Amino acid sequence: MSFNTQSLKPIINFIWTVADDVLVNTYQKGKYKDVILPMVVIRRLDLLLEPTKDKVFATYTEYKNKLQNLDSLLTNTKHGSGLAFYNTSKFTLKKLLDDPKNIRSNFEYYLNGFSENVQDIISKFKFRNEIETLDDADILFSLIEKFVSPKIELHPDKIQPLAMGYIYEDLVRRFNEENNEEAGEHFTPREIIDLMTHLVFLPVKDKLKQGTFLIYDPCVGSGGMLTVSKQFLHNPEGQIKSNATVHLYGQESTPFIYATCKSDMLIKGEDPDKIAYGSTLSQYGFPPELKFDFMLTNPPYGKTWAPDKKALGVGPKGAIIDKRFQVGQSRVNDGQLMFVLHMLSKMKDTEMGSRIASVHNGSALFTGDAGGGESEIRKYIIKNDLLEAIIALPNDMFYNTGIPTYIFVFTNRKSKHREGKVQLINATSEKFYYKMRKPLGKKRVEFSTEHISVIEKMFIDFEENEYSKIFDNSDFGYNQITVHRPERDEKGKIIYASKGKPKSDSKLKDTENIPLKENIQEFFEREVLPFAEDAYWDKKETKVGYEINFAKYFYIHQPPRPLIAIAKDIFAIEEETEGLLKEIIEA
Repeated sequence: MSFNTQSLKPIINFIWTVADDVLVNTYQKGKYKDVILPMVVIRRLDLLLEPTKDKVFATYTEYKNKLQNLDSLLTNTKHGSGLAFYNTSKFTLKKLLDDPKNIRSNFEYYLNGFSENVQDIISKFKFRNEIETLDDADILFSLIEKFVSPKIELHPDKIQPLAMGYIYEDLVRRFNEENNEEAGEHFTPREIIDLMTHLVFLPVKDKLKQGTFLIYDPCVGSGGMLTVSKQFLHNPEGQIKSNATVHLYGQESTPFIYATCKSDMLIKGEDPDKIAYGSTLSQYGFPPELKFDFMLTNPPYGKTWAPDKKALGVGPKGAIIDKRFQVGQSRVNDGQLMFVLHMLSKMKDTEMGSRIASVHNGSALFTGDAGGGESEIRKYIIKNDLLEAIIALPNDMFYNTGIPTYIFVFTNRKSKHREGKVQLINATSEKFYYKMRKPLGKKRVEFSTEHISVIEKMFIDFEENEYSKIFDNSDFGYNQITVHRPERDEKGKIIYASKGKPKSDSKLKDTENIPLKENIQEFFEREVLPFAEDAYWDKKETKVGYEINFAKYFYIHQPPRPLIAIAKDIFAIEEETEGLLKEIIEA
């Protein structure tokens, strides 16, 4: 990791103190973020603009009535800010404090002076809605004063966007916990992102030295995955040392998180227009033909996509018309696999193809019966040889959940030795993490760089060991048959339907899942008929399903203790109980 998270604690604590000192009597703690997050962003932009403030204001004053569009003039190095954004007002946050009596009108004038790309950020924060509340409570001056204090260091040169993302995450976690909301819903711990970059880029590192590559996150959050990806590729001391041109794309549906991400893209000198607003599933923010070389994401799981489904529209038999999702539909209360289908549709059909790393919970592995939406999506992925590997992560790695989570790795250009195969890596044991001294929300464990290296090596080596298993694609498929038992009358005689077939008793009907590699009839004769000699099955009713039972593949049998050892313990307890009983009676 490129920064020490503990070193950021004083900044986080100070910002929280600002909120508690200034907003405490005006806002509920869960609403602090409506003021604090936009102020953090505005202050970071303000710090970058301070050195060129006079030059920008002079240029604006001179040319505002002469030119219709001043953007190129106000962003160039000679006459403007030298950045992708600017502010045409005469104020900085510090200068606002020189006129306390007019703090509100001057602050509004200051906000209105920002360039259009920053206006979009302020708008998504809905920050202007808070100014009247702050002014009525007579705390606007105090708020600005706190944020320009030398006690708080927010300059982008000192606090890089990656570190700032961590600060945002921790603040939002605190704000949401105060409001009994999901903590850290939008964020992925940085060491998990670090692992994901290794899994995505290292298998093709020799092809990444030069050229142009597009990286995309359809659930971009604070932009951490995009930031880490680019840094990993360009790191002069890293494993790739690429000189390639990299373009970062992302989309986010939560307004204040979108605003946060876009502001950091501005600060980093990235193109903010490559961060789109809206729901990726129903409001895809880029041209349909745009494809990406690499995709990394942590889509929402266990969360409804009903509004998207409604917006997408459906055709005959309830099928979604959009080509991205014609493979199948997951149940409406969990859309994580729909994001996978979206990303698969954005893969490039080139020599290198595309690579994807996506975080999921166990539902993506096994939820859904044969013929159901989730199973059909898994079937499509595995039969088309798009699934390269799955890595099981330790519990308690995330801020908002302690449940099992997994990194899925997809590609449409597997190397020869991986074709038709899927690698499963079980990184859940204590060998792969250390316990944090202080938990963050529900996050209690972390990866070190050494842990990541061990997992990476298992993945690259593609060999079996205690923690790595390799399977044929077909190992995850099964034929689901319906097992029928004949319906009988009150005398016990079989009732026959048309064509002389026994009528099936619905109360006795059952299903069996038979591995694809097994012969159905042989399985039926071996596993069913000995226990129900009158059972039968119909080939026409057979459905093919796919699931990945991770726990089964890494199950280690623990033999029961010897009976003599168990008996010895029982006798010892009995002797102890008799002694106590004797003491009670004699007493």
